[in-house]
Amino acid sequence: MLKKFASVRFILFVFLLISVLFAAYSIYYKIEYWGFSFMPKTNTNVWTVEAHISFDPTGDPIKVSLTTPRSNAAFKVLEENVIAPDYKVTKNQSASRLILSASAQDKPQDIYYKIMLFDNVASRGKMWAPQPDEPEAPFFDEQKLAAAKQILELSKKKYQGDRVVQIIKLLNETPLEPAVQAYLPIKNTQSVMVEIISQLLALEKISARAARGFKLEESKKSLSPDLMLEAYVNGSWRVYDIKTAKKGVPDNFILFQRGGKSLIDVEGGENSVIKFSVLKSVTPSFNLAKQRAKISNSKSWFDYSIYNLPLAQQNTLKWLSIFPLAILVIVIVRNIIGLQTMGTFTPMLLAMSLVKTGFWPGLLCFAIIMGLGLSIRFVMSKLNLLLVPRISAVVIFVILIMQILTITGYRLHFAIAQSAVFFPIIIMSWIIERASITWEEDGALNAGREIIYSLVAAIATYFVINSEYIRHIMFAFNELNLVILFIVMLLGTYTGYRLVELKRFRPLVRG
Repeated sequence: MLKKFASVRFILFVFLLISVLFAAYSIYYKIEYWGFSFMPKTNTNVWTVEAHISFDPTGDPIKVSLTTPRSNAAFKVLEENVIAPDYKVTKNQSASRLILSASAQDKPQDIYYKIMLFDNVASRGKMWAPQPDEPEAPFFDEQKLAAAKQILELSKKKYQGDRVVQIIKLLNETPLEPAVQAYLPIKNTQSVMVEIISQLLALEKISARAARGFKLEESKKSLSPDLMLEAYVNGSWRVYDIKTAKKGVPDNFILFQRGGKSLIDVEGGENSVIKFSVLKSVTPSFNLAKQRAKISNSKSWFDYSIYNLPLAQQNTLKWLSIFPLAILVIVIVRNIIGLQTMGTFTPMLLAMSLVKTGFWPGLLCFAIIMGLGLSIRFVMSKLNLLLVPRISAVVIFVILIMQILTITGYRLHFAIAQSAVFFPIIIMSWIIERASITWEEDGALNAGREIIYSLVAAIATYFVINSEYIRHIMFAFNELNLVILFIVMLLGTYTGYRLVELKRFRPLVRG
């Protein structure tokens, strides 16, 4: 018999280990690819970026070419659309450009491009792009070439880091070196600064180019794109801030245009202007799980999960997903601790009622219903009724007690009494009947002990399942129920002493 139990334990332990590994992988996958979180009510920022293009037509056929963000690991696209009546819209995926064409127009034109982004993360500073050819040296006269070489030498002496960082820091010193001040033009804009840095890097045989984008900030309107510098360093393209020399794309910064391609080209129009506006909204992370699954090529798996069901059915399954944990608590209370309760899972149902009613209102209603119900049961015991009619009568009395408590509570604005309707009528009637039988057969002490133990088990279960944090985890990562299943089965092989039985050995300890 012992060998049989040992083999069963070994098999169950192997299955438990497999279920733990499966649950760990599934949890990692949901967090990494579906955006799930261990925290309840986790929200995700969704950024709506709108580009407003306006221009005056010249009377010729119109063609507008707009650079759009290229899909990458830095953000995910939720939705993308264009508001441009009478325009034909095509998308060049390879060049990441939006092409809009229309016949000749005679009124000022307004085109709106909107893209919704989420899960934007900070870049690591490296952006993929083909390796460029070696840059051609800029055409300088002797005086300017000498000044440029002097600046390159100064940057090496004064600063650490790669050549790009050294040059940018030197050009942004306060105050500027006399040689640098003489080299820079009087009107020094962002585009001029990018051009100057690119020319200096070309003398060092380093390819560089401009990159345009803007930072996602709430309620920003009429944004003009910021300029960054891309340089090919150590075998990859790296992005630099032209003011601080900081590497990498800043947090929540979206690059719209990279390299020599323009941000926008307009044929058949003049005086073209593009302005960006940004709006932030907050969306529950669960609502974006389907979109994340589609992006990660796991939509089929998501379609057959409970998270794709209507919300009403999801809310029902949320409570079902917490039941196995409540069952585990009851198994521990009965098989490990050894408390005798009124029925096996009666405490679990009482705990679910306490969650609905609230802790103290639920306990008060339970005490009132149990007290009145036992009193009525003892009166009925004098009538010598048969079992089924007697229990049926107790059920009817419990219903009447609940109705009286609910009506009284409503009239007196006493919320505690209104909680009575959440208690399971049949379970309460059965507890009353079981307690009265135990009272008659084993005495009032044993009956009271079973009622108290049932209430203790219900309270322990209540504090486990009432936690919104635990309920969220058990629903979001319901594969944990498989782990609980094998833990419960392993506990079923336990044949040792229960904790409450150890009190029999107290005299030996004293001796």
